[in-house]
Amino acid sequence: MGEHGARVRGDEGGTKSLFKCSEAREPGGTAERGGLSAILITALCSLLILSSPAGLGVRAAEFGHLPDNITVSEGESVILRCKIDNEVTHKAWLNRSNILFTGTDKWTLDPRVSLVNSNDSDFSIQIERVAVADEGPYTCSFQARNQPRTAHVYLIVQVPARIVNISADVTVNEGSNVNLFCLAVGRPEPTVTWKDFKFDLQSEGEFLDITEIKRHQAEDFECITHNGVAAPDSRRVRVTVNYPPTITDVKNMPAQLGKVAILRCEAMAVPTASFEWYRDDRRRVESDSTLQIKNERTRSLLLFNNVTEKHFGNYTCFASNSLGTANASMLLFRPGAVYSRGVGAAVSAGLGVWLCLLLSLLMKI
Repeated sequence: MGEHGARVRGDEGGTKSLFKCSEAREPGGTAERGGLSAILITALCSLLILSSPAGLGVRAAEFGHLPDNITVSEGESVILRCKIDNEVTHKAWLNRSNILFTGTDKWTLDPRVSLVNSNDSDFSIQIERVAVADEGPYTCSFQARNQPRTAHVYLIVQVPARIVNISADVTVNEGSNVNLFCLAVGRPEPTVTWKDFKFDLQSEGEFLDITEIKRHQAEDFECITHNGVAAPDSRRVRVTVNYPPTITDVKNMPAQLGKVAILRCEAMAVPTASFEWYRDDRRRVESDSTLQIKNERTRSLLLFNNVTEKHFGNYTCFASNSLGTANASMLLFRPGAVYSRGVGAAVSAGLGVWLCLLLSLLMKI
C-alpha cells in the first residue's frame, strides 16, 4: 500500500500526540491519480490545522510560515501569492473547505476568482471586487520533493464607514425635548460624532438628546462617522424651534407736516409673524394715498408719504403667529406736542426738557 502523509505534531497536557493524514492507494492505481489525491489530502490536512483546538500547538516549521494578514477595502481587487520552487509537483488554493484551484484547473464557480500565475516560482490567484463574505483564511497547499507543504493567509475586508439611517429634519416648540439619532456601519466599527456648528460643541455616540430646547439652539446638527478606511461620511439634520413673537424695535418718531415719516415694528418669531396696525381708538390702519403699510420678513413699516395733522397720534403694532401675539405702541408726534397714550403719558422731546428744568429748580429751593 502506497501512502502520502502530512503530520501535525503538538503537545496537549504534556503528552506527545501524532495526527496522520494518509491515502491508501488501490492496487493498480496510477501515479497521476495518486498525485492528485495527495494534494487534496494535503489540502484537507491544512483545514485540520486551521480548525485544531486552541490547546493544541502546531509546529509551523513543518508546514510553512505562520498565517499572514492581508487587508483590503470592499470593492477592491487583491492578489494572494504563494511562493514555490521548480520541484513542486502538485498545488492547490483553498478557502476554508472550498477548493478554488488545483494547478491550473479551476474548481470554484465564482467568476471573480482567477489564476494570475502558475509557474515554477509563483502560484497566485486574484479576487476582484472583494466582498465582506470573502474575508477569512486562504490556504496554498503544494507538494515538493514528495513532502506536503502549506502556506496560510488571512484576508481581512474593510468597509468604509457609512451612515445608513439618520433623523429627519425636525420642528418643535420651544421647551420641548429633541432626540436625534445617526446609525452607521463599517469594518472596523466606526465612531459616530454629533457636531454643533453654532457653539462648536461635539457629542460622541449615535444619539443626541437636547432637553427643553431654546430658540437660540435652532440650527443644523452634523453627524460624522469615521473608521479610518476612507474619508468620513457626514449628514446634517436641521432643527427648527417655534416660538411666539417678541417685538424688539419700537421707537417714537417726530415728524414735520408735509414731510415723510416712518414707524417701524420689528418682531422675532418662528413661524414668521404677521403684522397689523391700529390707531389709538383701535381703528385698523389701512393703506391709502398718504399712508402705506410695508410688511417684510421680520418687520412692518408704516410709511407716511405726506404727513398731515390727522396722522399724528398713537399707533399700535400687533405681531402674531400660531403660538401667540405681541403688541407695542408708538407715537408719531410733532416736536413740542404732548399726546396721551392710554396708560401713563408719552412725552415729547420738548416736554422732557421742561421737566428737567423744573426738577432742577426744585432741588435748588
